[in-house]
Amino acid sequence: MMKEIERKYLVTSMDFVREATEVIPIDQGYLHAQPPTVRVRLWGEQGFITIKGRSDLSGLSRDEYEYEIPVADARSLLELCGSHRLSKVRHLVPYRGHTWEVDIFTGRHEGLVLAEIELSSIGEQYDLPPWVGEEATGDPRYYNAMLARKQ
Repeated sequence: MMKEIERKYLVTSMDFVREATEVIPIDQGYLHAQPPTVRVRLWGEQGFITIKGRSDLSGLSRDEYEYEIPVADARSLLELCGSHRLSKVRHLVPYRGHTWEVDIFTGRHEGLVLAEIELSSIGEQYDLPPWVGEEATGDPRYYNAMLARKQ
């Protein structure tokens, strides 16, 4: 088991694109969208299944179990997710000792851009890049599981 500790922010400009070191298309769906969530993901040409527990009281940390699965299994499981899916393009952006994951959503969420930073502890210090705006951590409107259910 791993603890996921992350902060999430709305993005105010696309300046991060030129700083990205990697760009990965992601197709993901939810077999179960309420905690514990069960997510299936195609990350480029890799498949994963992830189970995430309920967030702690701080809203920053939760248990996470993630396993690589065959791509064919991931594609089949995504079909089982029906309309509870979303697509995005993830940009990995280094900034002052951390790597930010910036997602540009496509399809029905076109125009939404979110940045996340994963931390090793709740109190870990980090600097905000200039293209990061309002914090969205803990706001259910920006949970991927909720976005996947929105039509």
